[in-house]
Amino acid sequence: VQLQASGGGLVQAGGSLRLSCAASGRTFSIYAMGWFRQAPGKEREFVARIRWRDSNTYYADSVKGRFTVSRDNAKNTMYLQMNSLKPEDTAVYSCAAADHSGPYYNPETYNYWGQGTQVTVSS
Repeated sequence: VQLQASGGGLVQAGGSLRLSCAASGRTFSIYAMGWFRQAPGKEREFVARIRWRDSNTYYADSVKGRFTVSRDNAKNTMYLQMNSLKPEDTAVYSCAAADHSGPYYNPETYNYWGQGTQVTVSS
């Protein structure tokens, strides 16, 4: 499975961005996909996850109510709609896919990773 993330950019606090993650290859094997982010000097942290067969979702507490993860099966694409952005959301956002179940918040659950896309929120 290959993943291609896009949609990052620079936005003012309170603004919105939508990230996309297009999957290709053995997409039939995808069990779930997730978004993680890493800010400078910090560890990578879980943001959101969506299970492919039923769109069951999980969110980090820090983004709950502001971010929405969704998927388009026909396009094999996952999205992250980010609203009410804050400067502390500034990070490199990466998408990942897992071909099996496991702790959704743990990066080690995910077999495949896309390149990151930079999100910068100015105050």
